[in-house]
Amino acid sequence: MIIGTVIVAAMIYSLPFFFAYIQKRKGVVLNDWLLARIPPHDVSAFIFGLIGALGLWILIRAVKDPSIYITYCWTMVFVYIVRFVTLSLVALDPPIGLVPLIDPLSSFFSGNTVITKDLFFSGHTATMVQIYLCLNKRTDKIVALIAAVAVACLLLVQHIHYTVDVLAAPMVVYPCYLLTRYLFFKVERY
Repeated sequence: MIIGTVIVAAMIYSLPFFFAYIQKRKGVVLNDWLLARIPPHDVSAFIFGLIGALGLWILIRAVKDPSIYITYCWTMVFVYIVRFVTLSLVALDPPIGLVPLIDPLSSFFSGNTVITKDLFFSGHTATMVQIYLCLNKRTDKIVALIAAVAVACLLLVQHIHYTVDVLAAPMVVYPCYLLTRYLFFKVERY
């Protein structure tokens, strides 16, 4: 728990420097068929309401079952590593029609700089998928899955991410989750 927490804290500390680097790069604008058909709207409050509520919920569950925290924390470490790599390799400019996300946490970690090029893959979607995977109770998982799908859709409504960013997130998070479960709990879950 302690090692994972320290690593996550170090990664979060490095975010402003990393985001400053990727914001300066020239990227490409993707031709996103789905986004072209969705009129952009500011739904920041809904996005962060759902993320905040589920974040609090998993914290409450983790107090009762520390294995949830260990799984979430170490999955986050692996997801951050993959995200740093993909963001370094895939230079994208923001989608057309992007409505800046009013994110109290991001502004805390990035100064008051608006970050628009942290695109491939969606960190918000990844967070929600991690919460879904780490919760144990069936009803918790159902609520978390609905919230994850809602956040993914809302990110598209606000044109924060391309469709591929949102769809890639679960495909990255799930193997990271499996790796965590294997390394720390010696279980295979498919």
